Amino acid sequence: MAEAGVRGPQVRSDCWVNLEPGGSDIRIELKSTVLSMYGEAIHSQTRLVMETLGVTDALVQIEDGGALPFVLAARLETAARRAGLPIEAPALPEPLAGRFVQSPKNRLRRSRLYLPGNQPNFMINAGLHGPDAVILDLEDSVAPGEKDAARALVRNALVAVDFCGAEKMVRINQLPAGIRDLSWVVPYGAQLILIPKCEDPEQVKAVHQAIVTLDPPGRVWLMPIVESALGCLRAYEIATASPAVVALTIGLEDYTADIGAQRTQEGRESFWARSVIVNAARAAGVQAIDTVFSDVEDMEGLRASVVEAKGLGFEGKGCIHPRQIRVVHEAFAPAPQELEKAMRIVRAFEEAEQRGLAVVSLGSKMIDPPVVKRALATVDLAVTMGRLQPDWREREALA
Repeated sequence: MAEAGVRGPQVRSDCWVNLEPGGSDIRIELKSTVLSMYGEAIHSQTRLVMETLGVTDALVQIEDGGALPFVLAARLETAARRAGLPIEAPALPEPLAGRFVQSPKNRLRRSRLYLPGNQPNFMINAGLHGPDAVILDLEDSVAPGEKDAARALVRNALVAVDFCGAEKMVRINQLPAGIRDLSWVVPYGAQLILIPKCEDPEQVKAVHQAIVTLDPPGRVWLMPIVESALGCLRAYEIATASPAVVALTIGLEDYTADIGAQRTQEGRESFWARSVIVNAARAAGVQAIDTVFSDVEDMEGLRASVVEAKGLGFEGKGCIHPRQIRVVHEAFAPAPQELEKAMRIVRAFEEAEQRGLAVVSLGSKMIDPPVVKRALATVDLAVTMGRLQPDWREREALA
């Protein structure tokens, strides 16, 4: 006898399964909040999943709180595995079209919404909030005894949930346990793997090699998370350990604990570490992503934190609640005066190029190449974010 999932009157979008091997045939005992509408479908899916898993004789008890098919399949498979039954094939839900699409290397990663890997109710509508990425978490948000259940749920979510264009990231467990997570997510549509508590470039290389061995249909990117003093000292080596690394980020809860400091909103205790991450990322040619802001009620504090992060050179921030996403996007957007200045510099740069001039000037002031580069990046960001029309040059010429 083995069980999986959660039960109780407050359960929504999830279910509880109890599986007792033996007897003859598959016997199903079902209680569901949507029994009159979907009872027959739940019976049918349960039999199909048992057939796929290779389970022929068992009593299956289900208490359903409106679980979607990908959730029911994951819970049934977890219960069967916990019962010690040999599994012939995973219980995959009906796949979405395009689930193996490789994400662009330098795509926007302003916001990454963390989703606990064992709580499907958070996954279902996550994409509707418009994050640049979702992080299906197998690490800190999942209790040790639920890691197996989270792997099955995350795998099925990758296959079946529409995240509305958000990049599909998975945070694996701390190595070496995290290597075992990869076979559950890499073949099923994970676009980026976050490597937690990264202290050594060899950890990045180990994850990269394990992914190559799994032979995914497209490139799977890597984002190491630096969370210790040692990790900070090795940040550049970590960021350059694999060509699949596209971003470097920091986790300040673990970092401040490691150095024996209290994490404060002012952040003096982590200024050096955050600066190290930005410099290491820039030197390696990858994105620098800031830590999460943990107070989900303090929107002004969040906005100030993002403005500070942007000022330090970060390009994105982690989110632990959907309401943080809009604030993060707004704060990372170029301010109107910043954008106007960047557009003037770009215009001056392009005019100088057309005239064959080696020097760019704006009025009486000479513009250095790094300033031009930053202005071009600001304009490109504004176009990507929809703050500026792609044909803004042509529009100005006609005005």
